[in-house]
Amino acid sequence: MFKLPVMVPLLLLGLAAGSSGVARAEDTPVPKQVVIVANDTLKFSVIRIDAQPGQTVHVQLRNEGTMPKSNMGHDWVLLASDEDADTYAMAAVSSHDAGFQPKSQAEHVLASIPLLGPKEQGEVTFCAPLKPGKYPFICSCSGHSMAGMKGYLIVK
Repeated sequence: MFKLPVMVPLLLLGLAAGSSGVARAEDTPVPKQVVIVANDTLKFSVIRIDAQPGQTVHVQLRNEGTMPKSNMGHDWVLLASDEDADTYAMAAVSSHDAGFQPKSQAEHVLASIPLLGPKEQGEVTFCAPLKPGKYPFICSCSGHSMAGMKGYLIVK
């Protein structure tokens, strides 16, 4: 029977541990800061956010509109897929009392900023998904996303 010297298994263990990836400072993506302005035109000022897998993203939403929150408030909801976005938007229409964020769809939400009235701002910090892809974000208030108030987080 062949036996390895004690140092060889320890060396192999060390190599395996090193390849499993302790993140080094130079490997960690710089946090991304994004400011999105919404107003009474049913458009987000930013419709594409690029991020690296696992990157910290800080989104600030500013509602610079003047119309009442009840019909022209804005929120920001990041979802897991396009299919989730359509389903979420439809469910949100009847979720006025929950701030247009339907509890039945909460499992599909990756990050969100609650409904904001005129001249209000909100923010959220989250880690971008590890899986590369396109992740939709929408305003779920009163069908705003169906009118074009949406965009994508692109993870690559």
